[in-house]
Formats: sequence, C-alpha cells, structure tokens
Amino acid sequence: MAASVVALLALSLFLPPLLLVAWKHWRWGRTARHVIVVVLGDVGRSPRMQYHALSLAKSGFSVTLLGFCIGPHVLQYGVKVVFQAVHLLWKLMCTEPAAYIFLQNPPGLPAIVVCWFAGCLRGSKLVVDWHNYGYSIMGLVHGPSHPLVLLAKWYEKLCGRLSHLNLCVTNAMRDDLAENWGIKAVTVYDKPASFFKETPLDLQHQLFVKLSHTYPVFRACSESSDPGTERSAFTERDALSGAVTHLCGRPALLVSSTSWTEDEDFSILLAALEKFEHLIDSGESLPSLVCVITGKGPLKDYYSRLICQKGFRHIQVCTPWLEAEDYPLLLGSADLGVCLHRSSSGLDLPMKVVDMFGCCLPVCAVKFQCLHELVKHEENGLVFEDSEELAVQLQTLFSKFPDPAGKLYQFRESLRESEQLRWDESWERTVLPLISDT
Repeated sequence: MAASVVALLALSLFLPPLLLVAWKHWRWGRTARHVIVVVLGDVGRSPRMQYHALSLAKSGFSVTLLGFCIGPHVLQYGVKVVFQAVHLLWKLMCTEPAAYIFLQNPPGLPAIVVCWFAGCLRGSKLVVDWHNYGYSIMGLVHGPSHPLVLLAKWYEKLCGRLSHLNLCVTNAMRDDLAENWGIKAVTVYDKPASFFKETPLDLQHQLFVKLSHTYPVFRACSESSDPGTERSAFTERDALSGAVTHLCGRPALLVSSTSWTEDEDFSILLAALEKFEHLIDSGESLPSLVCVITGKGPLKDYYSRLICQKGFRHIQVCTPWLEAEDYPLLLGSADLGVCLHRSSSGLDLPMKVVDMFGCCLPVCAVKFQCLHELVKHEENGLVFEDSEELAVQLQTLFSKFPDPAGKLYQFRESLRESEQLRWDESWERTVLPLISDT
C-alpha cells in the first residue's frame, strides 16, 4: 500500500512538468496514414505485433514500432507502473500523431489507459489486440486470489472497454470478452509468415553444419571414408556431385520452443523421453532422438539441470538460442514438433504450433480448452494430456521412421495438402477492412 501511495505522489509530481516539456514537441491532429504499434515489453518476443507492423507498412501506412523494457525487478510494482506510464506517455506524445495506436495486451497495465489518454489528446483511435489476459498470467505466479491479480483483472475489464476496436486470437476469447467483459472483438487467428515453410535438403545440411560448430548434437557420429564428404548428424554432401542426402540410420529430429515460464511444464516431455528410451532398451525398433528446445527464459536453468540428471543414452537434448533466420529453417528441417503450452486463461493459442504447421511439421500438443481451434486430433497432429499419452504418441509416430508409410509422413502430407492461409492474406481479409472503414 505504501508503495502505491508513493507511486501516486510520484505521478502527480512528474506528470505536469512532463507534459509542459513535451508541449513544444506535440503536433495536434492525427496523420491519416500513420499507425503506432505498441508493445510494453520486448518486441522481439512478439511476432504477431511485428507482423501487424509489416502488414500495415505493406498496405501504405507509415508505422512507428514502440517497444519497452519491463524494468528491474527490484522496483516496487507501483513505482514500476508509474515509471512505465510516464515513459510511454512521453514517447506517444513526442511521436508523429497517428490515426491508430495498435496495442498488445498483455501487458496492458498501465499501457491501455496511457494509450487511450494519448489518443484522446491527439485524435488517435486505440486498437487493443488481446493475446491473452494479463491477470491470468499474473495468477500463475501469485495465485488467482492475490490482491494484485484481482486488481489487474478489474483494470483489464474496465479499461479494455476504452478501445475503439478490439482484436483477439481465438473465437473462445471473442465469446468470453463479449459475455463476461462486455467487449466486442474480432477474431484474427495467428497465421504463419511466408518464411515458415519446409526447408530444402541442401539448406538443412547448411544449417546442421553451421549449428554443429556450437552444438555437438548436430555433429556426425562418424566420418565418411571419403575425406571430401561433408557430414552432419542427419545429412551428408557428396564430394563430387554436391548432392545432399539423409544419412542412413539417422536420428529423428524433435523440436520444441519455449520462453521457459510457468505455463509450460517440460517435465512432461522429459518423462515421455525416459519412457521412449526404455522402449529402445527393451528392443523396440525405434530411432535415437535429437531433441532441440529453443528459447530463453527464467526456468531454463532449472530444466537444464533436470536434463543433465537424466543420463540419456539414445536421446540427446539441446537447448540453444537461435538466430532469428535459423529458427524457421530448423522447424522446416525437423521430423516432429512438441508443444507444452497450457494457456493461463484457456483462451489463447500457441504461436509456435502455427509456425510449425507453416513448415508442414506434424505436432503433438498438450490439451487445453480451445486448442481444437488449431490442432485437430488425428488430422494435423495429436493431442495429449500427460507424459504417458505423449510417450505412446512418440512410439506410434516413430515406429516406422523414416518410412513414408508411417503415420508421421501421413500427417505431413495432410498439412501439405491443407493449403494454409498465410498471415498477409489473412490480415488483408480481416484487419485491413476494419481500419479502412473507420
């Protein structure tokens, strides 16, 4: 409570001089073809808002992309909110006036009110893109009945109605916003960007060789008898023809990506991998596995220690942080994707699965409320509830690997034939008409 009082006093002291200093920088009246895209966090971790910005630019808008650091954890929460509010308001007021402010939520505290206020002053319309509910994410850490969580829920429910237009990621969220929050939203499903596609074999080889310099799991187990032949753990390039082929008896490549947070329980995958290894030890005809889990986040060290304790013999686990251009190439080179994302609200969908499907990569995904809007069980992938189910699915999918008669190949063919809509096409059909007519 004391921190909140201090925060309010700080706001009352700093806001008036801030506005006076900014006055000389303001230009009143919106610019019809200018849009500000705001993420109160790391823009690099928000591909959807990046895609919005790119689509707006392609449609003839000038775009300003604002991203912010969250701030040091040592600050009291109230003080941090005030700092963010002042900083964001300053940036919005010193930026060219815009027709629209596109804001990602979460995090929406204090961004929704600040963007709305700046929009009122400068004639900008606020568009809130609901990716999830911020209070539900806070609830993972503090518990659903914590005062901060209850305050955040009240704030989102009240201030979410200030927007001119609301977008959301699922029909389930659209219905929940309408029924429980009184907010009318338009569903804009995440779609893969055009660069998420199957990776040609020669590019796969180049990627594996590149990664092998840093990560041993990509290195060949044995050298070719021909010194001119270049090998990775999965591929080899002929010295004479330059042709790339898969290695006979190669391991299967399983990939997942994560921000290593509480909404993804990787102990499920590790337990399933243990069961998979026991099957190999018992004589089942299954390939060895290379499991690559990309990303970084607060729980990475914890799970890295767990992985080291497993002592796998037929499974190698690697947790790299990839360059942006390498991530789609890796997905397009893999044999199976695994998703352990459990929505904190039950109403959002994992972007990683969207990207995997863009690469025609079959997926095993942990079940939650609205997952069926993306993953169709036994059609484009499989859905599991625990490590036992996931282990059975891994056994089923890899039992004939790499035989094209296997179920894994059938899922891939189904994804190839589905002719998925890409982000640009989807955006032009759903979002562009909404901002062209208002």
